[in-house]
Amino acid sequence: MEGAEDSGSAAPPQPNLTPRHRQLIPTPCGPIKPCSELSFPVKIYFCVTILSLLSVIGLTIETLVRQTEEDFTISLIQLIGVVFCVYYVTRGILQENRQELIVFVLSILLVMFRSIVNFTVLSAEQKPKLLARFILILLVGSFDVICAIILIQSQSMMAFRVGGALESLQSQYVMVNLCFSMLTFDLQAQLCLSVLLISLHEITLLHNIISATGVLWACLKVSISIIAILKELKPLVWIFLTQNIPEVAFLIYLLYTVIREWGKGNSYTLEAAFIIGSFISVAIKAVLFWALIHVYRSFGQGLRERNLLYRQHSGGVKRLNVYGQAAYC
Repeated sequence: MEGAEDSGSAAPPQPNLTPRHRQLIPTPCGPIKPCSELSFPVKIYFCVTILSLLSVIGLTIETLVRQTEEDFTISLIQLIGVVFCVYYVTRGILQENRQELIVFVLSILLVMFRSIVNFTVLSAEQKPKLLARFILILLVGSFDVICAIILIQSQSMMAFRVGGALESLQSQYVMVNLCFSMLTFDLQAQLCLSVLLISLHEITLLHNIISATGVLWACLKVSISIIAILKELKPLVWIFLTQNIPEVAFLIYLLYTVIREWGKGNSYTLEAAFIIGSFISVAIKAVLFWALIHVYRSFGQGLRERNLLYRQHSGGVKRLNVYGQAAYC
C-alpha cells in the first residue's frame, strides 16, 4: 500500500489546459477584462481618453454647422473616426487588443494633424480666440498617443487566459480577434467612403442612392460575418465572401469614374481622399479574408468546443462561453 501511495505521489502533475476565462466578461466580440482588473494609472488614462474623445465629438459637431461643403465632409469623416475611436480604445484596453490601439493612435494623430492645418490657415484675428483650444487638443492628443503606445508595447495575456496553455487555441483566438478588428475597420472605411461619394459633385443622384444603400449593406455584411464566426457556420462565411464581390466591383467602377473626372473641379481634396480610402479599404478586405480563411479552417476544432470541458467541473450551472453565448455545463 505504501509503495502504491509513493508511486501515486511521485507521478508528475498533469498540466491544466482549461481556459482561464471565468473571471472575464463575455461579449459578442470576445471576452473583456472587468474594470476592477485595470491598474490605477490605466483607469485614469481610460477615463481621460473617453472624456477627451467625447469633447472632440462635441467640438466636431459644433463646427459642422458653420463650414463649407468640403470642410463639412472632412469634419463628418473625422466625427465617424472619433466615434469609432471610443470603441477602439475601450476594446483595446479591456481586451488588450493591439491592432485596435494602433488604429486609435493613427486616428488621434490625424485629428492632431488636421487641427494643426486648420490653425495655420487661420487669420491673425482668429488665432488668439482658438489658441487655447488648439493647445489643449495637442496636449491631450499627445497624452493619448503616448499612453496608448505604452499599452501596445506591454505584454498581453488574453490569448492565454482564453485559449489556455495550448498554443493552437491561443493562435485561433488571435485570428478570431483579428477578424473582429478587421470587420470594424472595414465598416468604418465603408461609412467614410459613402460620405465621400455623396460629397463628390460629379456623382449622380443614382450613385448617392447606391451609397446610402451601401451603408445598410455594410452593416448587414458585418452582422452576417459576426454570426458566422460566433456560430461557426461555414455557409454564412461563403455568403459574406459573396457579399464583397459586388462591393469591390462597384468600388472599382467608382475609382474609374473619379479618375476620369479628375481635374474638372476646383479642388482635388475629396477626389484624392476617395482614391486613398479605396486602396485602404481593399487592403483591409485582403487582411480580413486572410484571417477569415484561417478561422474558417479551425471551425469545429477550436475555442467553441473548448468550452464543453466545463461540463466536467460544474454542477449544471448555466455559463457563458468566451463569445458570450449561453452554454449549459
